[in-house]
Amino acid sequence: MKISARNILKGTVKAITPGSVNSEVVIELPGGQVVTSIITKKSVASLGLAPGKTAYAVIKSSEVMIAVD
Repeated sequence: MKISARNILKGTVKAITPGSVNSEVVIELPGGQVVTSIITKKSVASLGLAPGKTAYAVIKSSEVMIAVD
């Protein structure tokens, strides 16, 4: 796989919560942290996502905001 994004995190699909149009996909990383993404139900199906399968969280952003209290 070649991709221009710099942040590619390999993990395991922990949970998929389907909605009417979109699904919430939770990927657990090796250290136990989780990354959650909202993608279309069609994308879940076309990628063959299911709990226990390996998947990548690909993060590409031109801006990352940081805040403090």
